[in-house]
Amino acid sequence: MGGIDDYESYDAVGLAELVRQGETTPEALLEAAISRVEARNPELNAVVTPMYDEARRCIQAGLPEGPLRGVPFLLKDLGLLYKGFTTTFGSRLFTGLIAGHDSTLVARYRQAGLVMFGKTNTPEFGITITTEPALFGACRNPWNMERTTGGSSGGAAAAVASGMVPAAHASDGGGSIRIPAACCGLFGLKPSRARIPSGPDVGEGWNGMSTDHVITRSVRDSAAFLDISAGPSLGDPYCGPPAAGPFMAEVGRDPGARRIAFTVVPPSGAEVDPQCVAAVQDAARLCADLGHTVEAAAPVFNFEPFQEAAVTIINTHTAAMVAGGAKVLGREVTEADVEYVTWRAAEAGREISAPDYVDAVRVVHQTGRKVARFFQTYDLLLSPVLLQPPVPLGYLDTHSQDVRTYVKNLYSFFGFTNLFNATGQPAMSVPLYWTPDGLPVGLQFAARFGDEALLLRMAGQLEQARPWKDRRPVCRST
Repeated sequence: MGGIDDYESYDAVGLAELVRQGETTPEALLEAAISRVEARNPELNAVVTPMYDEARRCIQAGLPEGPLRGVPFLLKDLGLLYKGFTTTFGSRLFTGLIAGHDSTLVARYRQAGLVMFGKTNTPEFGITITTEPALFGACRNPWNMERTTGGSSGGAAAAVASGMVPAAHASDGGGSIRIPAACCGLFGLKPSRARIPSGPDVGEGWNGMSTDHVITRSVRDSAAFLDISAGPSLGDPYCGPPAAGPFMAEVGRDPGARRIAFTVVPPSGAEVDPQCVAAVQDAARLCADLGHTVEAAAPVFNFEPFQEAAVTIINTHTAAMVAGGAKVLGREVTEADVEYVTWRAAEAGREISAPDYVDAVRVVHQTGRKVARFFQTYDLLLSPVLLQPPVPLGYLDTHSQDVRTYVKNLYSFFGFTNLFNATGQPAMSVPLYWTPDGLPVGLQFAARFGDEALLLRMAGQLEQARPWKDRRPVCRST
């Protein structure tokens, strides 16, 4: 491998410290990352757009003296724009669209000194929880090459789990940070609504349900990335509550004795795999051993209207994305231009009336208020991230016209995460459990709106009690 021999033993904060101390250079770190992408990506299909020459040019031009100067980094191929390169959104519709400017978050990554050298695989428009787009093909899980990485940040998770980079950009509109983190044995924090800016082109994603952040191996990396990216940008429609101090300072602090609720029953009431139940029970015992009060409880709200409202919002935005594709192409978009599930979602979105759309937003906000009352009693809610361990590739087939089976399979896998996209609360996936056959099972912890600090303290305590950073996939190529 190129670059430094022990590259993979460091997290992003550690690599930045090596650069600061003069023990390595941004050039050496970049070549170390590129060599791992070149060796492992043919099997994993995590990186879909190399930007190697651009990264070398940025280093040669001089990197800002930011806190993560010289750290190699990958952007998800969804949402964020990087000037001079495409963001395809995982779709054939946008393969020719070259960005004329950077997104606000990309500008903040630049200022932090990060070296962005590629883009990662994502499902079309990010509307499903596996990463198997028609445009780029399936992304494979380093823990088992025949299993899903999750989605929609599946390429980001595969890249971090396989050691290509210590952290990668991700986004989460229904679980798309937490789900891939859970499938790939990583740490994934979804920040509070509006903690991270979405500008300058949009003020929010999916009516505030979607947000950006990263997937990481270490907790402190997630905190470090919050510190460089959080805070409103000029003209934002609203912003998250101000933090009490640097997020990095929260990692390692005692969270105190907390009241933690736990549940193994998703809001839908669907069946949960025994391994996911066992994972929650194991995590609940660990939390009790750490001095927390742990008891079975869950928020009560009207699930069916909430789920229908969330789908209405997503379908409406999918219809708008397809309409945007038509403008780019200068012609009508047809069913042949997108995956079948995307086409059906867009069709459904075009049929939604303005009053129904407004009512869906109202229902989502109403759900947030009900769930917030639950967190007046409990500090945290523990649950599985998913209803099953990582499912086989092909289980969620967005190309099949058998939509009934697709929906059935979707809701047999997914069900704990999207509530906190609707409420805007921060939630994280923590890698505390593996099945007997070696598949990761992520544990979700959710906190009150704006309380990422507590999640980071809790995650740091769990990371210290049961370290996971040296637990690496056995299926990756070398």
